[in-house]
Amino acid sequence: MQTNQGTLAILNGTKAVQTDVGDMFDWPIITREDEEAVLDVLHRRAMSGSDVTQKFEQEFAAWQGTRYALGFNNGTAALHAAMYGCGVGVGDEIIAPSLTYWATCLSVFSLGGSVVFADVEPDTLCIDPRDIERRISARTKAIVVVHYLGHPADMDPIMEIARKHKVKVIEDLSHAHGGLYKGRKLGTIGDLTAMSMMTGKALVSGEGGVLATDNRELYEKALTFGHYERYDGSLQTQALLPYAHLPAGGYKYRMHQMSSAVARVQLKHYDQRCAEIQKSMNYFWDLLEGVPGLKAHRPAKGSGSTMGGWYAAHGIYRPEQLGGLSVTRFCQAVSAEGVGAGISPGCNLPLHLHGLLNSCDVYGHGKPTRIANSDRDLRQPAGSLPVTEHAGALTYGVPWFKHYRPAIIEEYASAFRKVAEQHALLLKDDPGNAPNLGGWHFFSRR
Repeated sequence: MQTNQGTLAILNGTKAVQTDVGDMFDWPIITREDEEAVLDVLHRRAMSGSDVTQKFEQEFAAWQGTRYALGFNNGTAALHAAMYGCGVGVGDEIIAPSLTYWATCLSVFSLGGSVVFADVEPDTLCIDPRDIERRISARTKAIVVVHYLGHPADMDPIMEIARKHKVKVIEDLSHAHGGLYKGRKLGTIGDLTAMSMMTGKALVSGEGGVLATDNRELYEKALTFGHYERYDGSLQTQALLPYAHLPAGGYKYRMHQMSSAVARVQLKHYDQRCAEIQKSMNYFWDLLEGVPGLKAHRPAKGSGSTMGGWYAAHGIYRPEQLGGLSVTRFCQAVSAEGVGAGISPGCNLPLHLHGLLNSCDVYGHGKPTRIANSDRDLRQPAGSLPVTEHAGALTYGVPWFKHYRPAIIEEYASAFRKVAEQHALLLKDDPGNAPNLGGWHFFSRR
């Protein structure tokens, strides 16, 4: 790509992006096939049944490469059931990253447990295996690994640590459907996986979630937790039999069948669509290879690891290579080039600094819920997770291309390059970064 020497659009120059992008960013792709699948459920009045859901579960398990899959009404419920399946209860602990969406860990409170946060690696933004082990205690029951923003976490050392300490590993796959770690499909490496499939995710059901595992007992515990209507005489875990036909957790977590119908169609086409997304996103980052200040948030080429559907694609920002220009000012300038307002600085805000994790008494224990059933104070103050706490100033969103259209992708890449190469012109009016970049709720990306 040639260097773009035109005046920056934010300084009254011509925008780098001029082409009408059409449906480049429309997602999910909905066709007549999706519509007919939903209409079939409606016309049969089967919205609250399970026949379509069980077909989806069988197809998903075959695609994922696991023996079992279980559909949920959302990913939060799937993660909740995964924790229960791993035996998390009163006084127990899970270890999770603080840099994630809240659903990764907050349901542990309703099980009577608590969460201990580990720091993340600066380039992957995924949980740091080196920080996990020093946070394991006698009360640790599970490690929740998030393949954050689609990037595979470093699973080999995590599994080694988990086996050493005899704790379970839950993979939160909500950002990385279909991704690979060293040639192995994400979600098949830990003891079980749970994920969201809400609208906006790479693999979509509308509103839904999935739990998948090879472990029959973990599957059955998750089944009994919130799927009371699914006892069909096939339970093999003897300890669960006396409690059949009522939900052990008191929850009704079944997947809505219109969502199941959409999920079946989306799964059928996902590999093809995902491959086009991967080709498009990798082309975008290849065009920016070597541009100062901009580092791709993706696995190394030739590693056998991939980003799956590239949900919530981001880049790593290196301000020291751009004269200290704030990521906020950088994103303002890129957006002005026609890239759009969705290109924002930052990522999720650290959970460990939120009041809910420090002072809120959710259930009336007379003390903060975070430590209500703990034998020590688990709260982690500012400065305790330095990489996590600085991630907002070192990340930015990038376009999520759904189609391989090189000319359009090149225009977008030229906008990023143009701003990086002319960063010195932006330093004078740089407002700096706000104290917090990102949001407690994950924001949608174009």
